[in-house]
Amino acid sequence: METLLIDDNSTSVFLTEMLLKREGFSDKIRSFLAAEEALTYLEQGLPVRVPEVIFLDLNMPVMDGWDFLEALKPHEGELSSRCRIYVLTSSLAPSDAARAKEYTLVSGLIHKPVDSQMLQVIRAEMSEQDGA
Repeated sequence: METLLIDDNSTSVFLTEMLLKREGFSDKIRSFLAAEEALTYLEQGLPVRVPEVIFLDLNMPVMDGWDFLEALKPHEGELSSRCRIYVLTSSLAPSDAARAKEYTLVSGLIHKPVDSQMLQVIRAEMSEQDGA
């Protein structure tokens, strides 16, 4: 399973990558410290190469997570049934959760840091979707 990790904090990227590998969540992890780079990578691969999961930090310079989600709107048809996006945030603001629900590509909002239990929930959701 291909997973994209988009976060401008290199420590968060390192720790999340380690967790994903330790939990056997993904066999291919591509990390990006800038959302623009991730967007370019994603757009170059469409419609053939689509990651199954994207972990997207909200608070980043230049292009934040919301900007990234807006940039994906023209690609919703190609991504909707093939890719799950989980928004990562350290914010506890209810407005972030409400706003995330406005994006059809967003499967959930995760409060940082990602943990083993959350990965198990995501894996179960994916299995349930595949079985449906």
